[in-house]
Amino acid sequence: MEYTWASIVAVLVVVAVELLWLRTGIFRKVTFWISYAIILFFQVLVDGWLTKLSAPIVIYNPDENSGIRIPWDIPVEDYLFGFALIVLTILLWERAGGRGDADRDAPAAGSSGRTGTAQKRRR
Repeated sequence: MEYTWASIVAVLVVVAVELLWLRTGIFRKVTFWISYAIILFFQVLVDGWLTKLSAPIVIYNPDENSGIRIPWDIPVEDYLFGFALIVLTILLWERAGGRGDADRDAPAAGSSGRTGTAQKRRR
């Protein structure tokens, strides 16, 4: 059951990285859970098509996973690995600053909108 244990460890490591190291607070954000629900919806559609037992495109070694498949023959381990991959990506994005420099370059509310050299010259 290597795939099963690897997927469980992946989830535990990613959750530990968030709770003990990065501490971005994404698990408390509604936007995270809404985003994850959207991702999960499409994961079920694609993964269900790829792993359906009636005509599988991806075949798993039954000795390497738990054999639990929900819904549409999707191995439960796929959900665990998917969660770990998505959460780690979002955590790293949050840690890196999210949207990049766009938020930092925008003028603050109530400011004149002047930035950079023009502001420096006025001082």
